[in-house]
Amino acid sequence: MGDQLPDQRRGALISAIEKAASKAFQPSSDDASRSEGQRELGSLLSRTNTMALMSALSKLTQPDNAPAWLRIHLLDVLTLLPQRPDGVRATLEFVFSVHPSSILKASEAEMPQKQGANITVEALKMATNLLSVPPASVTPEQWFPGVAPQLLALLDGKDGPDLVKAAAYVIGFGVLGRKQFGAPGTPGWKAFAEPMLTKINPTLSGQVPARDPSSISADSDDVIDLRRETVLVKADELHTALKRLSSLLDSHPNPGLTKRLLAPLMSSLWTISAWPSTSKDFDEQYRRPAHILLRIYLKLSGSADKFRILLGRLLGNGNGNGNVSTSNIRWMYEQVGESGLQAKHLRRNTDAANIGLDLGYLEPKSDAFIQLLQSTGTGSDISTLFLSLLENSLRSTDSGHEIKIKAESEQQTDSVRQLIEAKILQKMMEKLSSQLVSSSKQMLELVDQILGGSRNSPANDDATPVALSLLNLIVSAPGFQRANALPDTLVSIENSLQRISNAQDTDLSQTARNLSLLLKYRDAMDDPSEKSTAPTARQVEDRKTYDLAISYITQADSPPPVRTEGLNLLAGLIRSSSPIVDVQATLVLLSSLLNDDDDYVNLTVVRIFTQLASKHPRSTATEILEHYVDSSERETTDARLRFGEALLQVIQRLGQTFSGETAKQVGEALLSIAGRRGHRPKAKARQERAELLEKRKNKVAKDAWQGEVPDLSELDEDQSAEDQARNEIIAQIVSGWESKRGAEDARMRASALSIFSVGIETNVAGLGAVLVEAAVDLCINVLTLESSPETGILRRAAIILILHFVRALADAREHGKRLGFGLPDSSRENIARVLEYVAHTDSDGLVQEHANDVVESLQNWQLSTLVPPAAPDGGGSSTLTSLAGLDIGANSKPSLPPLEPDVRPRIEEIE
Repeated sequence: MGDQLPDQRRGALISAIEKAASKAFQPSSDDASRSEGQRELGSLLSRTNTMALMSALSKLTQPDNAPAWLRIHLLDVLTLLPQRPDGVRATLEFVFSVHPSSILKASEAEMPQKQGANITVEALKMATNLLSVPPASVTPEQWFPGVAPQLLALLDGKDGPDLVKAAAYVIGFGVLGRKQFGAPGTPGWKAFAEPMLTKINPTLSGQVPARDPSSISADSDDVIDLRRETVLVKADELHTALKRLSSLLDSHPNPGLTKRLLAPLMSSLWTISAWPSTSKDFDEQYRRPAHILLRIYLKLSGSADKFRILLGRLLGNGNGNGNVSTSNIRWMYEQVGESGLQAKHLRRNTDAANIGLDLGYLEPKSDAFIQLLQSTGTGSDISTLFLSLLENSLRSTDSGHEIKIKAESEQQTDSVRQLIEAKILQKMMEKLSSQLVSSSKQMLELVDQILGGSRNSPANDDATPVALSLLNLIVSAPGFQRANALPDTLVSIENSLQRISNAQDTDLSQTARNLSLLLKYRDAMDDPSEKSTAPTARQVEDRKTYDLAISYITQADSPPPVRTEGLNLLAGLIRSSSPIVDVQATLVLLSSLLNDDDDYVNLTVVRIFTQLASKHPRSTATEILEHYVDSSERETTDARLRFGEALLQVIQRLGQTFSGETAKQVGEALLSIAGRRGHRPKAKARQERAELLEKRKNKVAKDAWQGEVPDLSELDEDQSAEDQARNEIIAQIVSGWESKRGAEDARMRASALSIFSVGIETNVAGLGAVLVEAAVDLCINVLTLESSPETGILRRAAIILILHFVRALADAREHGKRLGFGLPDSSRENIARVLEYVAHTDSDGLVQEHANDVVESLQNWQLSTLVPPAAPDGGGSSTLTSLAGLDIGANSKPSLPPLEPDVRPRIEEIE
């Protein structure tokens, strides 16, 4: 790694820091000497690279490397390094490069990343704690303003997509995901959320611009153009805010955080997304990200009320017309050129009637609203909105005959609102006619209300034809039954139809008579054999939830937060044991999602697998094993390992119910993978093709170099000889993990042994004697036959399996459980002999340590066999009653002849 110092330079820096710090903080020195030392230390720290400082200070702050009084001050310096201008990125890179979970995989990638190390979940959690939790000596109000600009800048993506995900995790999980830092008004929210939100919706800032054109002093000598408004948000600032917010929510799909961030932006996002398109750059920078964010929010927390709010803002722009908030900041969006959009502050004397409400955009914005409603709204949302608009339309028609005195501006606003609602109502009936009726009861009540109102105001005949059309739509719908409607409502509608039939209007009378007959004989029109029992209210609700969850998950354009929300909805149905869930289809869907390389989605999928396993263990295990074994060789190694993680958690969730056919099926599959006879012909063919291609490339390179190709990695001067040797060993080990000549990948074999050991730990009796014996024999063979460095992870897994087996036997003996098998002395001695040999000869230090632990466990097991097992029912205490055939129990006293009361015992000394 280029920023890592070689050993000699790092040692010199450590010595210099230790010397300067000792002089600066020496308790026995005088003030003058300490002041001079602090100046020297400050100068040294200021001219030293941040990564180099982290490496040196982390070494010095380790125990026994510096006195206790000095370590305290060095720790303060180390914890404040993220406050440097490059401190956040340096912290991330340093943690990713030194964390144990990242070291082995650093050379695995074919092309090294910019940040120099592989990013693992464990390393990311450590870096998050370092950056998101302020040190004890710094308040959150001081800490977050120093790290927030750096983390937000990483969301721009200029440093690579991996650092975007890392920054999103730190912000979303470490800061905004914690109540003490991420709640509105807290220091974390002000530092991370408000810089993005206030650029999109300036109303949230609550601050009046510094230069208000309406309040300029008359004594000013400056020449001011009073026709121009102050720019609140520049075009590039708005674009950056939209991009950062999109990156944060896509890289960290937390539905709760997503709703909190997007809720105050809904109207602003609608205005930007519905802005007329002028160029491709304008659409990519503003309209498209705003549209995606708005769709995410409406899918997560959409309702008819939310769409009503958007409908009120259909032609709005900013808050200049006073429809959004009571803030004293009056502003609106303004296009700059063909590809820019900015927010400007309005003067106090700006006429509100001249901004926003441009009826020329009514048609395109109405179409955009219908498309948004169709793509994000549920059937219930569409139906509820339609009924609400229809009621308002009829109410406004009824009130049209009344004489009211209104202000001119209020009258204009009402007219525009009625025009917008009428336009949307018309388009909904044209394009969403099949989705307007989701609740026949609700619609029948509206029809009854309209027909009843026509009785009170016979002069108004406009509403009656609409009500009759709606009634025809309801009654003609498939599955309509009179029994599902309220009897009082039906009686009232029938009376109204009878009244209309007797009226003079020929068309309406005939329509009313036809509907009356249809309503009367509607049930008789359906074939009795085709009638089905009406679903309950819960079944209807579960069906809606299930369809919504599947649509969120399977839609190709679903962003990660929406997909996660769909999985959460599906998990809720599984927890409630809803019969609407198709188990097999759900398992196939989850398997397809687990193939995707999305950590956040994968964690949710694994959790749902465990929930399904509680109710359908065999089906779930079969589906996971099919992808884990991968007999058709279609999965990648990473995907198979993810299925292995799911299988492990399923076994742990099953607990003592992990037995029978399910345990047998899982155990046999795991042993087939862990064995040395696994063969993958397709993998072998791919390897042969890759080797042939590599030979051709080497031949071309040799011809170009006219000889052997030099190893350019030796030119890296920043690496010491020790680091180079270490990297070569790591590269050899990692390359040895992969499948060779069609054999199973070493990582998969180690994974299978690890999962089997978890099965033994969970319920050894459920696996049975045959599978456990085969697994122990396999582990002994692995330890004796596969001693190369690249199979070290396999030997570790084998020793852990034996250790879990011995512990399971000891636990069963302690609790009085009968397993039906045990560990004979001959087998125990054989295992101990192999492990003692491995403990002295293996090249892997961790393998040696594990081997010693297992040998000690076997010795303890041997001693425990001298104590009789506890009673199966757990009653009584296990005490030592026999030793090597000698009966020493409390009830085994030798029988002596009884002594007479007057005879005393006599003691004699014998030769």
